[in-house]
Formats: sequence, structure tokens, C-alpha cells
Amino acid sequence: MADAPQKNTPVNPAAPMRLDGKVALVTGAASGIGKEIALAFAGAGAAVAIADMNADGIKTTVDEFTQKGFKAMGVNMDVTSEDQVNAGIDKCVKDLGSIDVLVSNAGIQIVHPIEEFPYADWKKMIAIHLDGAFLTTKAAIKYMYQSGKRGAIIYTGSVHSKEGSPLKSAYVAAKHGLIGLAEVGAKEGAKHNVSFNVVCPGFVRTPLVDKQIPEQAKALGISEDDVVKKIMLKDTFDGEFTTVEDVAHTCLFFATFPSLAISGQSMVVSHGWFMQ
Repeated sequence: MADAPQKNTPVNPAAPMRLDGKVALVTGAASGIGKEIALAFAGAGAAVAIADMNADGIKTTVDEFTQKGFKAMGVNMDVTSEDQVNAGIDKCVKDLGSIDVLVSNAGIQIVHPIEEFPYADWKKMIAIHLDGAFLTTKAAIKYMYQSGKRGAIIYTGSVHSKEGSPLKSAYVAAKHGLIGLAEVGAKEGAKHNVSFNVVCPGFVRTPLVDKQIPEQAKALGISEDDVVKKIMLKDTFDGEFTTVEDVAHTCLFFATFPSLAISGQSMVVSHGWFMQ
């Protein structure tokens, strides 16, 4: 009897992490972590769609990528708008030919004690982090299923996908939700050869984190230096922030892994802050 056809490519541990011929869309990609993820994907051979709400940032990023010889396009997208998400994903497929990798990365931070957390801010946080992941997944996955090719969906979670911190009820709830969404997606997507995974960084020194430092200092009644040393980095091995490159490299690993052996997983990238 002939062997059954092999659905997934055998894993070659020496193979480089390449995305030649693939198309990746990254949300929140005009700056910070999202931009670095898109840059890593472009450097690995992918055509990238830079999805963001910041029109000037999109243009600057696309121009920068083009000058480096990378294939890139911009997509204006508010991830909380189903119409904008659907239009942006459709445009990506129309202009670049497919969508093989989706990274749901767009995010913000708002901190308050639970008893003072405005409901409008709670809804905004859930909408951007969790609804945005759902809407972009729903829009992209139909194309991945139709293509029959290996697809990858990656969510930017957080160490707060695993544990809580004071003042961050909405953020922690949304980031925990991403793991649940990825686990369901992994089971549904398996028969279509589409993986779902979550990258869970520790604190990354981006404008988003820089904004949190004085906010937490005020809320907790401590100095900004103590926020960094005694709150953000106190449980790391080395007292170091996670870098945007650390996160991008992990996303590239998930995007290029050739089989479904790694799907429905969450990988913590935190300099030892949280260990599973």
C-alpha cells in the first residue's frame, strides 16, 4: 500500500526561517513592535501589508521598506471596524495576491483600578485587543482556507495573557482572551493547515510602555524609577526589557514553522519574568 500523502512539510531544523512568496499582514505596523515584526517578515522574503490607523506612519513605513528593496503596501485600518477590516484584508489579497500570515498586533493601554475603570475605556480596550483579533482573523481565514496553502495566524499577547497585574483589568482580560481564541482557532484551522499561536512578551520599551511609567507612578504613589525596577522588571533574570527584535523573531518562528506540531500554543518572551 502506498504511503498516504503528507500534509505538512517535514521539519528541517537547519532550514532558515524564510517566507519567500508569502504575503503577511501586520496590524499596528506603522511603529513599535508591529513595525519590527513586519520588517522581520520582509527581510525573510515576504510581501508585507502595513495595517494601521496612522496614515502618515503607514506612508513613512512603506517608503522605508521600499527603499530597502522590500515589497510593501499600506492599509488604513481601524481593527474595531468590521467594514474597515474586511476592506483592508480584501485590498491586501487583491494587490498582493494572497494572505498567508496574519499578525494581530494593534493595541493600546489604559490603566485604572477596577472601581475607577470607566466602562467606555473597558469597552475600548476589549474592542481593540480582542475584537480586533477576531475581526481580522474572520476576514483573513476565508482566504487561507481557500488557498489550501500553509497559513499562520499570530496574536500579540503578553505575559498578562498568563497572569494579572494591578490597574490592568481590561488589558489582562483581553490578553487572556487571545489564548482562548487561538486554541479554538487551532482546532478549527487544523484541517485547513492553518496554525494559530500567541506571542506573550514581557515589558517592551515602546511608546506604549513609556506612557505607562508615569501613569503607574502616579496611581501607585511611587517614583518612575521604582515603576521600572520594582514593578516592570523585578522578576526578570537580568533586569532587562524584552526587545522588539525578541518579539519579531518569535513571530517569524511561528510564521515559518512548517507543520501543525506547534499550533494553539502561547510562547512567553520575557527574560524570565514568567515561566511555564
